[in-house]
Amino acid sequence: MRVILGLTLFFRAAALLRAETSVEIDLQEQRAYLLQNGRPVFASPISSGRYGHLTKTGSFTVLEKERSHYSSMYGKIVDANGNTVVADADADMQVPRGGKFIPAPTHHFMRFNGGDGMHAGYLPGYPASHGCVRMPEQYAIAFFNAVRVGTPVTVFGRTPVNRYYSGQPQRGFQRPPPFGPFMGPGFPPPPPPMWWR
Repeated sequence: MRVILGLTLFFRAAALLRAETSVEIDLQEQRAYLLQNGRPVFASPISSGRYGHLTKTGSFTVLEKERSHYSSMYGKIVDANGNTVVADADADMQVPRGGKFIPAPTHHFMRFNGGDGMHAGYLPGYPASHGCVRMPEQYAIAFFNAVRVGTPVTVFGRTPVNRYYSGQPQRGFQRPPPFGPFMGPGFPPPPPPMWWR
C-alpha cells in the first residue's frame, strides 16, 4: 500500500512540474496545500511551530531544497552509551562527557523563511516544531518533487490553541483558503493511475 501511495504521489508531483505551482499553509487547520494553476491538487496534514517558536505568516518563496538535510540548531543529546539524555535539544546545550549532540533529520527540506522550511517529520496531532512545517514523509516527497526554488509559499491563519500553546493569538496574514472541504482530512489520497491497477 505504501508503494502504491508513494508512486501515485510521485507521478502526480512529476505532472505538476509543467504547471504554475504554489504552496499554501493553513496554520489554523494544520494543513498544507499544493496548488497547480491556483487549484489544490494535494493536501497534507502538518505540524507547524509551537508556542515560543511559531511559524511566521506571510508570503515567501522556496529559497533552497535539500533532499537529505539535518538541522544545525535542533536535535537530541545522547550519552557515551548512545542513550538519549535530552530528546528535544538545542545545539548550544551542554553535552555530558563522552556524549554528543545528534542533529535532527529534516529530509526533503524546502526552506522558505530563514531557518524555517517544509520537511518530512513526526506529526503528533498539534503544533510541535521549532517553526518548520512538518509533513508525513510521502507528502513531503511529493511537495519536494513538485516545487522549485522560487515557488511561492503563503502561510496564513492562527496557530490553534491547545495544551501546547499559550492562548495568545498570532498576528499576521489572515485569510481563508480559496477552496472547499473536499481536501479535508476525511478524504483519502487520490487513487493510483489506471495503468497501475
